This record gives sequence, C-alpha cells and structure tokens, in this order.
Amino acid sequence: MTLIIILVVVVLLVVWGVSIYNNLVKLRNNRENAFANIDVQLKQRHDLIPQLVATVKGYAQHEKELLERVTQARAAAMSATGINDKIQAENALSSALAGLKVSVEAYPELKANQNFLQLQEEISDIENKIAATRRYFNTATRELNNAVQTFPSNIFANMFGFHKEPMFEIPQEDRATIEKAPEIKF
Repeated sequence: MTLIIILVVVVLLVVWGVSIYNNLVKLRNNRENAFANIDVQLKQRHDLIPQLVATVKGYAQHEKELLERVTQARAAAMSATGINDKIQAENALSSALAGLKVSVEAYPELKANQNFLQLQEEISDIENKIAATRRYFNTATRELNNAVQTFPSNIFANMFGFHKEPMFEIPQEDRATIEKAPEIKF
C-alpha cells in the first residue's frame, strides 16, 4: 500500500512538473508571437522611412547628418537579430525619428507638402500600431517573467534555461523628449 501511495505521489509530482514546464513554454511562445506582431509593424515602418527621408532631403539639404543617422538607425534595426537586439535597435531608430520630427518644424513648406503629409500620417499610424502591439508584448513578457521568478515555477525555469526577459520600453535618455509638452505656435 505504501508503494502505491509513493507511486501516486511521484506521478502527481511529475504531472505537476510537466504542467509547470508546459506553462513556461506557452508563455515564452506567447512572448515570441507578440514580438512577431511587432516585427510586422516594424517592417512597414522600415519600408516607409526611405520615402520620408527622400522627401525631407529635397527641402532640408543641410540636415544631412540627421538624415544619415535615421538611415543608419534603420539599417541597424533591419539587420538586428534576436528579440533583445531588435528592441535596442528599434529604440535607436525611434530616437532618430524623433530628432527628424523636431528638425522638420523648421521647414513650413515641407510641412505643407502633400507627399510628406501622407508619409507622416502613415508613419504615425504605424507608430500607433507599434505602441499597441508593444503593450501586448510587454504584457506577455511580464507574464513570462512572473512565472520565471515566482515559486515553484522558478525552480523549473532555472532547470530548463528560462530566464527573465526585457520589456520593450522607451530608453531613459529618450523619456525627456517624449514627455516634453509640444510647443504650439500661431
């Protein structure tokens, strides 16, 4: 009878361990799927940036350094591999695009250009979609991190190589620019 009880307990522990492991795999896959959704939006943004840069070049010849920074950041973002590298590269690209937006304010004729306005609207739409998918990604990352860090799943996480993953956040150095209220001029 004792052997049966021990066997039942062992079987229950194995089933419980498999359940925890499967949950960790599900959470990791959910995070990767969430980033795949971000990747689609990022690809669209990468495709629009050369058009935006070309349009701005026609008006802002002396902004060459800024335009090169945007182009280089785009190239780095497109060649980044792995979720963490892409997060870092995309943050650099977002920063470069923010600098471009500030620079454009000096060119009233550019701001009135129909092609520029359409590109700006498309990029703004994609940025909104990226923000929404980024929120979903961060939720999936938080759920995975909670499972990786809480007992008893942290035991299995350590055994099978699961670890805390970074969120897709705005870098600290860019927060001041983003949090600054826009200037309204008439």
